[in-house]
Amino acid sequence: MEPSDRVESLQAMIKAHGLSGAVLFYSRDVFYYTGTAQPSYLVILPEDYFLFVRSGYEFALGEAFIDEAKIREERRLENIYREIFSNSESKKIATELDIMPAAQYLAFKEVFAYSDLVDASPLVLEQRKRKDPLEIKRIEKACQAIDAGHRAVLSSLKEGITELELAAAVENAHRLAGHEGVFFIRQPDFFVSRGPLSSGVNLFRMSGVVYTISGVGLSPAVPAGPSRKKIREGEAIIVDIPTLVDGYHADQTRTYMLGKANVKIKAMYRALKEIADYLIETITPGMKSSEIYRMAIERSIALKVNDAFLSFGKGKKSHLLGHGIGLELNEPPVLSPYDDSIISEQQVIALDMHMLDEDVGVVKLEDMILIKPDGNEIMTTSPRGLIEVG
Repeated sequence: MEPSDRVESLQAMIKAHGLSGAVLFYSRDVFYYTGTAQPSYLVILPEDYFLFVRSGYEFALGEAFIDEAKIREERRLENIYREIFSNSESKKIATELDIMPAAQYLAFKEVFAYSDLVDASPLVLEQRKRKDPLEIKRIEKACQAIDAGHRAVLSSLKEGITELELAAAVENAHRLAGHEGVFFIRQPDFFVSRGPLSSGVNLFRMSGVVYTISGVGLSPAVPAGPSRKKIREGEAIIVDIPTLVDGYHADQTRTYMLGKANVKIKAMYRALKEIADYLIETITPGMKSSEIYRMAIERSIALKVNDAFLSFGKGKKSHLLGHGIGLELNEPPVLSPYDDSIISEQQVIALDMHMLDEDVGVVKLEDMILIKPDGNEIMTTSPRGLIEVG
């Protein structure tokens, strides 16, 4: 699919679901369908569409890949309603209800008083699962930027450096490589500093903010990410700081050891990588997300590491094995026992796995893979072994 075909594909789904149209406002969705993230309402009808730009009209004209004749300057939703919907028998209007604040919902209900508002997000997210060639190129660029951060670890990690100082070196390398400095999660009130980085005893302290190895952050105000703890010889360090380039994300985790890793840590990491390699080789289009999760658990049992695999300690376990990625850091599908959606080719999935043994330590490995019918491609490029520094 070419970018110019994206609106047409959504129009087909609008028709199939008996909708009168969709009014999209979320910047990631507007960007996907038009090429601009300027504040806008994107109105998509079964046979037509218009982009009403609320602010940054001149920017939008220069950025958008849609027909310029479809772009208009308009701030007020009620004016859009009068122009587009007032003379139609509009019954069902779709919008992104999953991320719409209550005040905005009430404003929409007032304008579309004679219509039912339904959720457009399932249709949009289903379409966005499969990545077209342009999206894949942009994700590859994000993977190059994230690798620059991991190369910065190799040149910066030393005895006495703080987690914060190491994270700053990683983030600086990301920015110089083209990272746009933010990332997007389709969830209100989400916060996690610039991304998780943790070491030593902090690896065992998981914040409720992020469902993974989180780091403890600088204060209770943002209890995730790097702290001011100094990194010592013999400690493991997990770096999981994402990037965003040209609107698309990369998510990669590597485990480092300052000094030599002991035999038990090496064995635990080797088993983790074996599970990851097995999944990368085995996942094929047509599988269910829940089936992939089950395969990973069965492999961990066969390797006799099930107690450590996806453990949060004290008997708690993660039920997240991985997730889709693209315009948002976490997208469908979700590799968990609760998601039975079908994996298809041209999806990009981040396999996000860790092991925790309270007597041994914590290791983590995360890679992005492009699902292909003739064998999956690992898109993340940093070395995938347990990395000893110094």
